[in-house]
Amino acid sequence: MKLWNKENTNTSQQVEAFTVGRDKAFDILLAEYDVLGSLAHTEMLESVGLLTREELNLIHKELHNILQEIRNAQFSIDDDAEDIHSQIEMMLTERIGTAGKKIHSGRSRNDQIAVDIKLYLRAEILNIQQEVKNLFDLLLNQSSTYKDILLPGYTHLQIAMPSSFGLWFGAYAESLVDDLELLAAAYHITNKNPLGSGAGYGSSFPLDRKKTTALLHFETLNYNSVYAQMTRGKTEKSVSFSLSSIASTLSKLAMDACLYINQNFAFISFPDELTTGSSIMPHKKNPDVFELIRAKCNRIQSIPNELTLLLTNLPSGYHRDLQLTKEVLFPGIEELKSCLQITVLMLSNIRISDNILGDKKYQYIFSVEAVNELVNKGIPFREAYQQLGDLIQKGEFQFDYTKPLHHTHEGSIGNLCNDQIAHEMKRILEKFS
Repeated sequence: MKLWNKENTNTSQQVEAFTVGRDKAFDILLAEYDVLGSLAHTEMLESVGLLTREELNLIHKELHNILQEIRNAQFSIDDDAEDIHSQIEMMLTERIGTAGKKIHSGRSRNDQIAVDIKLYLRAEILNIQQEVKNLFDLLLNQSSTYKDILLPGYTHLQIAMPSSFGLWFGAYAESLVDDLELLAAAYHITNKNPLGSGAGYGSSFPLDRKKTTALLHFETLNYNSVYAQMTRGKTEKSVSFSLSSIASTLSKLAMDACLYINQNFAFISFPDELTTGSSIMPHKKNPDVFELIRAKCNRIQSIPNELTLLLTNLPSGYHRDLQLTKEVLFPGIEELKSCLQITVLMLSNIRISDNILGDKKYQYIFSVEAVNELVNKGIPFREAYQQLGDLIQKGEFQFDYTKPLHHTHEGSIGNLCNDQIAHEMKRILEKFS
């Protein structure tokens, strides 16, 4: 069944297969939202006199039956159905008759798919927000737990200054705060109702777009009907940027973990059941999980660029090119959720090495601390720097790293600022309300 079928319409099977492509596989993800959109649309149609109360009751009863089938994984798209919209309308018409044919009044597949995608993306944004919050909470907890265990800090991959596991975990927690700023922006862009814009040029029916906006719990609506159609692609692209930002944080964290588990670092380790081995080297414990997090998240970071190339130079109005945004973005959403969940599992079971800085190769890591001690005694910084530099060149520098360090300012080893970071996260989460 095709919603656009007319008498003597006969599409080449090769053309049909090419134009549908992989679309049905991704349409399954939209099934629930297509029904929810139809429930709101038909309730609005009844309110403006385009459906009777009896027809609405009949339609709603069966739409709820279909919705339950979808949620129970008892739903599929038939081979002869072109897309999710065709499938649901066909099922409805087969089950209740003529009333099922009336649900498309005042609606185009263009605004129907637009609202489906927005409802789907809105729900997935909230799912991702929760997964990020779970990881954030774990990172802050680990930051507090391991705040006193020192860790070498690096610049240019050269030993630089002392850090701590508290700072390391906390840094990634704060990074997620900024990531959620972008996700919140994408949420607000997504949370606008395009339904009622038709094919992009409105409708001569007296549609009540504010009613469907309220029924679907959108924050507001896309007012201009042409722009409502222009949000296809733009919405997906906005979401992809926020996903890319989260993925960037996870990728960097994964890279740190791959380095730190290396025997030459040996800062961290994991239980055997969370690592993998070698087919010929019995001593190996490989960080495959973190390597795959890194790879998957790097691929997620390519999604905005792929969408940009897909959407570049499209004029206003609907174009079939937009169909491909689903197969670009939707898998990335599932991959990111998976990466967030497995990161929580891994970091929940991390083992932290202590006395790392007791190794002789880190003897100069406290040189800045020694310079600062001289400055605190009144010696000009440049002179103190020269004195310590000479001692290092002569191999005479020594520092008791076991004594308390003098860092007390915000962001230093002795002050993690986790309360402030948690406050910022709370502020961002309120934007999703």
